[in-house]
Parts: sequence; structure tokens; C-alpha cells
Amino acid sequence: MNSPYLYLRALRQAEHTVFCVQEGQKNYYHPQFNTRVPFSSGQQVKRSILEAVTAQLRTTVAPITFNYEISKKGELGMGEPWSPCDPSYPDQLLGGWMKAATGEITVKRRSPLSISAMRPLHPLLGTVSRENITFDRSDNPDHHPIRVRDADGNLLSEKEIIEFLASNNRTLGRRTWVADQTRSSGLFVYDVAVDKRTLFSVSLNQHEPELHEAIITKLRSEGWTESKNIFGKCLVCPKQHRHEVIEALAYGLVNWRITSNQSRTFSLMETLAVAVSDNANKVASAIRAKLSEETTQQRAVPVIDDTVGADLYITLPCEGYISGVAGSANALDQAERKIKDVLLAFDYEKQL
Repeated sequence: MNSPYLYLRALRQAEHTVFCVQEGQKNYYHPQFNTRVPFSSGQQVKRSILEAVTAQLRTTVAPITFNYEISKKGELGMGEPWSPCDPSYPDQLLGGWMKAATGEITVKRRSPLSISAMRPLHPLLGTVSRENITFDRSDNPDHHPIRVRDADGNLLSEKEIIEFLASNNRTLGRRTWVADQTRSSGLFVYDVAVDKRTLFSVSLNQHEPELHEAIITKLRSEGWTESKNIFGKCLVCPKQHRHEVIEALAYGLVNWRITSNQSRTFSLMETLAVAVSDNANKVASAIRAKLSEETTQQRAVPVIDDTVGADLYITLPCEGYISGVAGSANALDQAERKIKDVLLAFDYEKQL
């Protein structure tokens, strides 16, 4: 791979689950196929990847300072959160940062990872369904108290509650109806582009700085070395730390999971296939969908193609969703190894 980029596309299967929440499962309208399409935002995918990376490294994410201000009217308002803007934290190195503090010069680093939303492989291969549920504690009514207030906000006694129920022919249940809950199912893909030129290199440009002078001094003392890439002078992460981060990043790109919003809608979201290449078009061709002409109604068929030039890794569960493929028990391990080999082969210290 001579390209400065590594491209990855992965295919997953999700079953009756929830990704992002915005009035239920986030979705958007696809005008060509006239359907609502569920998705997980790129921000959520990015955070999940970084959480997997830091967990693999057994380290915490960088501390974020949350700023609040009390106005002259006594109102509490939230200011801009501050990150440490320090690439010695793996999530900062990979995720980037921006800090625009009053009285300080703004520092900003773009993430070397470009991450897509996780969305259906094809608009017809993902669906949003709805269900009604209940929060029910009616099995042991004596254990779960009930409080009733009148129109003036006064708490009714047990005797007053019984009198009200008798005179109005009403009952008090210990269950809550939760209507119109949305769920996602289907075959989903996400794409990641890794810019190897900036993956472990942080710019020393002080006209539009990525680093404060104090952080530059700190990094030099920790073994970061000065070099030069296509963007100018930079500091390069030490080799040992690079190897540790690459190991964790390869794991995170393949094995990240969404765990929020799934206390009762958990899905394994098993990975069916992973494609890796230095060419974005090849990963898009390796894992794709096509419209079937066998029926009068529009229908999409998933396609796994190992002839387009991308490195393709197919898991055993894929055989249950796509015909004609041969899965492997160690496919994801092989995908991780490929990502590691590509990232380790790049010369971060002598890019020019």
C-alpha cells in the first residue's frame, strides 16, 4: 500500500436494537427509495472506537474541563468544554481537539481518522420498526406505593384515594404504558479512512497552531522527535508508543461496540465482513449491494466480492445472510493483523 491512506469498510448485522436516540431511533428519509433509514452517527461510531482503543490500552480518556458561568441575573449557562490538547493521551492523538479559550490563541488538530455514520448497506436493507412496551410492577402492589395529589397539589390519604376511586369508578394500576418505541434491524456498514501522514505527527506550525508551547516542551521531554512531513515541521510520537497505539487501534476499528441505549435492546451487531485497501473505491466495491430484477417490487441484495482488489475478511455469521460466501473463524483476527501490518510499515519519522 503506497497510498498515505488506509481505507476500511465493515459490514455488520443488527437485530431489533437502538443506536442513536432522537425521539426514538435516529433515522433519515431516503428520497430515491421512499423509506426511513436508521443510522448511528459518525460521532457515536468515533466515540465507540476511541473507547475500545483506550480500553485495550488500559488507560483513561483525556480529562475534559466543563465550564459554566453564572450571569448577573443568576442564571447558570454552559461554556465551551476544554480538552487538554495533548497528544500523549491516545484519544486526543486519534480524535483531535479544539480549544478556543478567552485570552488564549486557538489551537486545533484535525483527527487523522475520518469516520462515517453506520447506516444500511442499502436503503432497502435496513428498517425502522415500532413497538409498544410497558413498565409493569403490578405483580406485588403492596410493595410499590402510590402517591396521588389533588388539583391544589395536596397529597391524598389512603382513605381519600379509596373514596375517590369508588365515587369515580376508577382504578390505580402500577404500570406505565410506553408507546411508539422505534427499533433498528438490517445490514449496516461503516467506513473509516486513516491518514497515516498525521496519525502520529503533530504540526509545529505556530501561525495556526495545533499545540501550545508548554505542550511542545512537554512532548519533547517525553521523547517526541522533530521531523518534517508534507504539511511542514512536526513532532513524531515515540516508536514504542506508536506500536502500542497501532495494536489498540487495529482492535478498536474492527471490534468496537455500541453499548449505550441498549439496556433492553442489546444486539451483538456481529461483523460479517471487513474490507481493507489503500483505495476507497475498492472497499466500496468489495462490500456493496445491488438491485435485484427477479421481482416486480424493488429488492436489494448484499454482495461480497473478493475480485476487486481489496483485502477481504469474511466471518462465519456472514454465511447466514449472503449466499455463496465462505466464512472463516479467524477472519477478524486476520483483518486486525492486516491493519497493524499496514500501519507499522509506514515510515512516520522520514516521510519526505
